[in-house]
Amino acid sequence: MTPVKNKKMDIQIIIILLLVGVAAGMLSGMVGVGGGIILVPALIYFLGLSQLHAQGTSLALIMLPVGILGVLAYYKQGYVDFSLVFFLAIGFLLGSFLGSKISLSLPQETVKRFFAILIIIIALKMLFFDKRKQAPPASPITSVNE
Repeated sequence: MTPVKNKKMDIQIIIILLLVGVAAGMLSGMVGVGGGIILVPALIYFLGLSQLHAQGTSLALIMLPVGILGVLAYYKQGYVDFSLVFFLAIGFLLGSFLGSKISLSLPQETVKRFFAILIIIIALKMLFFDKRKQAPPASPITSVNE
């Protein structure tokens, strides 16, 4: 897949961003995580962002306004794309609400096991199955309105 930065943002990218936002929001609502654990790998694997671009975008979504200094540091280096953050945020809002509802309806031990399994799966994927080369930073993607 061509990295998202190298192509115009189309409906497919918007849908991916919304779904990733929902997934991250649901995990955040269910087990208190979602940013780095879901967003960063999803932005790398589904949209082809570099590690730093994915981290900057995730940080912008999760940390505004309390992490504004970190967001600004990534932004100044060109690793934050606010058009991506916008659609992720919409999905994240819905997902965090749904995830919290699911989590609160489950026994605590079930949520704890789900969280542990999720962390193990993501760690194994990143350690042993990430054979893709990272693309060098590219020009920003054009906004939906262009």
